[in-house]
Amino acid sequence: MSSTGGETSKMNSFVKKVKMGKRVEKMMKDKSGTTTGQEIADDDPNKTPEPYTCTGIFEADFTEFCRRNHLKDNEIPAVVIRPKPPGIQPPPDAKSKDSKDSKDASKDPTPDESPDTGSQEDPPPKTYVTKEKYAYFRPVIQVEMENDEKPITVTEIYIRGWKIDLLMVGIFKQCWPTIEKLSVVNLWNVNLSEAVIKEFASFLPQCPNLKTLAIDGTICVEESWALLIGEESLLTSLSLRNNGITDKGAAMIGKALSTVKTCNKNLISLNLSGNKISDIGATSIAQGLRMNRALLSLSLANNNVSNEGAKRLAEVLSRFPLTHEEVVERRKLLSEKGSPDRGLVKSPPPSRRGDNRPGSVRSSSHMDKTDKKRDKSSKKKDGKKDKDDATKGGSKKDDKWKKGFMKASIAADTMTKTKGKKTSSKDKRLPESDSPEMVEAINPLLEQVENMDNQLWIPGNRCMINLNLSRNNITEIGMKSLLLAVQYQITLLNLTPSPALKGILRMSLNGNAVKKTDETFMKLQEVLLTRDPYYKPPEKGEDNQSLAG
Repeated sequence: MSSTGGETSKMNSFVKKVKMGKRVEKMMKDKSGTTTGQEIADDDPNKTPEPYTCTGIFEADFTEFCRRNHLKDNEIPAVVIRPKPPGIQPPPDAKSKDSKDSKDASKDPTPDESPDTGSQEDPPPKTYVTKEKYAYFRPVIQVEMENDEKPITVTEIYIRGWKIDLLMVGIFKQCWPTIEKLSVVNLWNVNLSEAVIKEFASFLPQCPNLKTLAIDGTICVEESWALLIGEESLLTSLSLRNNGITDKGAAMIGKALSTVKTCNKNLISLNLSGNKISDIGATSIAQGLRMNRALLSLSLANNNVSNEGAKRLAEVLSRFPLTHEEVVERRKLLSEKGSPDRGLVKSPPPSRRGDNRPGSVRSSSHMDKTDKKRDKSSKKKDGKKDKDDATKGGSKKDDKWKKGFMKASIAADTMTKTKGKKTSSKDKRLPESDSPEMVEAINPLLEQVENMDNQLWIPGNRCMINLNLSRNNITEIGMKSLLLAVQYQITLLNLTPSPALKGILRMSLNGNAVKKTDETFMKLQEVLLTRDPYYKPPEKGEDNQSLAG
């Protein structure tokens, strides 16, 4: 009986184990079914991902947005630090080398033995970096940082030789505005379309510190580069070299620089070298410089500009007559400027008022004098009220133009400072709002005019200080026009000196269709040499030595 009881107990335990095994298998199947269902749900392309907040770290944000746009890991461009050329180490000092050799000799009295060249390997070269096969042709984004150990300090972005489409610019639109220290974007041979340029123009103003943009070696069929320098643009430097820009693109750029009612107030430097701009395009750009008082440097080097384009540029730099549209806008500005003071200043009687245009100019100058007297008396009473009156007086367009003129004048002062010149604590401070050069800055249409041949003439653009016209087709005729323009600016500066209106200080004219021995060319170079801010006149002792030699 005892044997039969033991057998039954063994059978019962075996049955329990079999049942437990079936239960475990069933539970494992259920778990596997649920996990596969979750994986399918996670891999569902129709499922909307959770919103992603940018961290300001470009590499992490860029990679995450690429994955969210269904790009594979091997299709995502790598973000790498821009390679820099190796630094040149200074030669060792002879004294320190001798002392080091003497120390080594004192430490080791044994004679020097020739080193075993076979046992030591040569160090790898430092002038270049080797990469794996085809790695050079893969798209990468090069960045520069203030601190290489802190990826949040990206300051410059460089993209070379791969197409930027709408998908990629959409990713940049989400990443770049969150990079606080981004100040430079440099693109080369990226094959942009008009839609991509529109996207760039829409979000570049959202980048707080982005001031320099270079898009070189890139062809756009529509030539819609003017979208990058609209009224909302915050760029101060724009380079569009070797982009095949024709007169069509130059016309749009000229309108973006300024019209009668609009003006770009932030752009300081514009580089259009290496394009296909002829006299028609140069005339369009000159038209854009009529009302623009912010641009300081313009490069039209290596284009197809000849005498007609040089004449138009010289006309804008010297003086030019106002068109009918500009005269109408001038009268509107004068009426808006004089509207707050109509009760204080009486207009002249109709008998004394002339039918020609200079009569309105005389009345406006009389109003300006009375305004100055009233401002002086109000300053003595209350200085704060005077600032409020100054801000309220004049039109909104004039106030906006003054802000752009302030930026241009400050940049001109910094660009014309010579190297090694020590600045005092007063010079380092930004100019105050009530400084003479800032308050006297007015809209070009409100400048003093001259009546000649029933036309109103105003002084030209004296804010531009650098003009590059090298490697064009300008002959002696165009050089004469440019020489007269520079001489007119010098004469006007001597009559009415203004630290903010210096005129042309540098003009590059090499490589044109004129001989270097030409009299006009040599005279122009001589005049420009004395106006160069880096020019140092020879001392008297040096002149005497050269004459004696």
